Amino acid sequence: MPVGNFSQKTLEMESFHTKFSAWTPFNNKSLNKQLFQERVALISHWFDLWTNKQRQEFLFTIFLRCSKSQLRFIQDWFSEWKQVARVDFSTVLPRSITLYIFSFLNPKDLCAAAQVSWPWKFLTEQDCLWMPKCIKLGWFLPYTPAQNEYGAWKRHYIACVSNLDWLTPREAAAVYGTLNEPKREDEELQERQREKCLRKIIWEKIAFHKKELFKARPPWVSGTCCSRSLKPPCQPHLSQTWRAEFYGALEKRLVLASLEALPKRSNVSGSHSYPLLLKRNHRGGFKTDGTSHCASTLHVMLISSRIPAYEMVVEGVKAGVTAMVYEHSGVTLEGLLYLIETALQGRKAQSMGIFSSGDSREINLLQGYKIGIKNLLRPEVRDFWEKLGSYVATEEEGGHVDFFVPLGASEAGVEVLSQLSQLTGTFFSAPTGIATGSYQHIFSDWLGPQRDWAPPSIYFIESKLQVWSSFTEFLEDSLKSVRKELNPLFKDLQKSVSGRMIGQFMFETLSMANILNNQDIAQALADGLMALSKEDSERNAIEDNSQDTKSSLSQSDLDVEVLVKLERKLQMDSDRRTRVVRELLESERQYVQVLGIVRDVYARPLRAALSSNRAILSAANIHIIFSDTLRILNLNREFLDNLRDRLQEWGPAHCVGEIFIKFGSQLNIYTNFFNNYSVVLKTIEKCREMTPAFRAFLKRHDKTIVTKMLSLPDLLLYPSRRFEEYINLLSALRLHTPAGHADRGDLSTAVDQIKKYKGYIDKIKENIKMKEQLLDLQTKVWGCPPLSEVNRYLIRSQDVAQLHCCDEEMDFSLRLYEQICDLSFFLFNDALLVSSRSISHTPFERTSKTTYQFIASVALPRLLIEDIPDSKYVKNAFILQGPKHEWICATEVADDKFLWLSVLQQAIRSSVGK
Repeated sequence: MPVGNFSQKTLEMESFHTKFSAWTPFNNKSLNKQLFQERVALISHWFDLWTNKQRQEFLFTIFLRCSKSQLRFIQDWFSEWKQVARVDFSTVLPRSITLYIFSFLNPKDLCAAAQVSWPWKFLTEQDCLWMPKCIKLGWFLPYTPAQNEYGAWKRHYIACVSNLDWLTPREAAAVYGTLNEPKREDEELQERQREKCLRKIIWEKIAFHKKELFKARPPWVSGTCCSRSLKPPCQPHLSQTWRAEFYGALEKRLVLASLEALPKRSNVSGSHSYPLLLKRNHRGGFKTDGTSHCASTLHVMLISSRIPAYEMVVEGVKAGVTAMVYEHSGVTLEGLLYLIETALQGRKAQSMGIFSSGDSREINLLQGYKIGIKNLLRPEVRDFWEKLGSYVATEEEGGHVDFFVPLGASEAGVEVLSQLSQLTGTFFSAPTGIATGSYQHIFSDWLGPQRDWAPPSIYFIESKLQVWSSFTEFLEDSLKSVRKELNPLFKDLQKSVSGRMIGQFMFETLSMANILNNQDIAQALADGLMALSKEDSERNAIEDNSQDTKSSLSQSDLDVEVLVKLERKLQMDSDRRTRVVRELLESERQYVQVLGIVRDVYARPLRAALSSNRAILSAANIHIIFSDTLRILNLNREFLDNLRDRLQEWGPAHCVGEIFIKFGSQLNIYTNFFNNYSVVLKTIEKCREMTPAFRAFLKRHDKTIVTKMLSLPDLLLYPSRRFEEYINLLSALRLHTPAGHADRGDLSTAVDQIKKYKGYIDKIKENIKMKEQLLDLQTKVWGCPPLSEVNRYLIRSQDVAQLHCCDEEMDFSLRLYEQICDLSFFLFNDALLVSSRSISHTPFERTSKTTYQFIASVALPRLLIEDIPDSKYVKNAFILQGPKHEWICATEVADDKFLWLSVLQQAIRSSVGK
């Protein structure tokens, strides 16, 4: 071989010299880099194919092989990426999201944020942030800002705030007085005179204002409804709420201008306060005396959907009474006022009944609004009752509001009625509740003056109401499944029938032809209304004369009359106290008898069969089902014996409160029963399915004469219902016990003890009910994620139509929409579930089947609402926008949209506050 070739071959072999590897070149750097990149790509490919656990093991192995310098390099690399968190969010996030974040700040915080930097100053002075804050307070900008002008609404807000006259609470009390200040003897007469003078001044101001407006009105505006079409297009259309605030501000300005001419009345503290102003509805119009005459016979009955078998209650309403059923869940106080106003149609009711669930301490008016002495003076609750009182005639005019809840059976309930009467000026009445059973308190004595009629006779046919009350418990259990299955069919049928009836009535009675051809009938009706108004005015004059005659009695005659009334009241309280104790004893005897049926009919035969080697159930199952109930029976038998011994020697000075305190100290037996209640029911169902002998045993004994036509699960319901009767009877007994009686303190302690335990039972019921509701909804919606969360509950569901905008660049009033599908919204307290809705019909059947398909769920704090104004192309539409989806929706009627958006906004505010 030549020497040259040998040397060249040697050089090539040296270039491929390796180190730590048999095939990795060491001296050839380009080839070494190429092989390294290929191996990195191969490992990266393997890394992509591995699972998460395999990747974690690989990283753990790599980090163990790294040196300190290499680990420090990784640490420095991560620290460089963390600097991104310190970037100003207003420079990174989109402008709309940044403004949405700033919209949650109050005006003071917005002014402070404007001093942070120039970008923040520009953003926090935008008109979209300050305009809602000004409009909410009724401060409208007097000019239209230029296109490039910004900050106009902020300057207007600051100018309005700087011109306000702020009053401290002490200064406000000195000017307007307090709620519970005492009145002098002649103060009512002076207040009437001041109100008449004030009313005269106000109407003179309004008449003068109308004349000035009439002079300045253009000649082509006729003042009729048709003149609305002649308004310029640039004139803004004020909503109903803004219009009410405008008239409210006008009324306030007129009143303040006229108060200077009136004398002030002094209170006990020496300060001054002005007389009460005229009542005004939320539309801004004054309630004059003339409206009460034309609505003197109008009676309104509000019936809650929470009442069991409320359909039968509606059926028992008299013909001349306006009945209105409202939903207990999914309606706010504002929505309920809207429904009442729609039913009244501008008239004033002589009386109004509220038929809802509740107890002797509070009324369960709506979901989340249990009206009691604790929350009565909350701003939204107080505003609701003040507006409701303006719809009813005052106490001097004979108006009254009747609660079909036993608020008169406790001191807390009587205090609630007294506070409501002071707030509204209308008399509030409620039954005393000295009767046990399902809604039997309605037929007991009612608070108020002695009358020949009772409030139930005003609104209801008493025979039908008695039948409903007798079968309420059975109807409540049976109608649960019936409502669930037939509610969609009945709802559609009700709409169809009511539409046909109204159309037929309008066609036959209220057509224009009949009105024009029967002028004599119309004139006779007008004359009759005039005669009725004259009779009412004469009756009011006679009542005023009788009041003046009573005030002329001598002081000695008044003292004698007061003593006689006081003696009669004490005698009446003693008689009522005896009636309450006897009712307590009789109801306790019936309750112990029901528990004895469980022992004699079920427990003893099963134990006897077990002892005779012919066992129907095992000893463990018998112990699970009956042990807690038998302990309750022994406890209440001892309690019944103590009551019976005390009543045998009963007198006005005897006490029963100590017996209840002793009974309340042993309620841990009931706690074991309620904690094991679900286990007991599941054990009964399991044994019924798995043991034929037990199934035959229950078939022989359930719903017989011995068991009072009840089954074993029905008998086990009585312990949970008994505590409500205890509270009502103890509250009534305390109400009719004098303040200095020895039993007064023990009764108060016993009532608080039973109330606390009743709250524990209600919490168990509510948790079970919410859990079952979520499970039913989860099975009904296909593809729905798990809904079982702690403290989650369903507020309202709403069916809507999903729309699609054909051209989003056009103005709102000209946009065209088309329906693409049907949606159903399920609103929870923390999220909104969106699902599609499809309806399928079965051949040869009238009923239809509705199926739901899950689409998305949005957390309430991340949900935005935008209203779409009504136009000739779309009605009742709105936009719901989430982080990833947007839905343009529309309801069938305007009431559904108002109620749905009201509930949704309140839920969003509550979730954001939490």
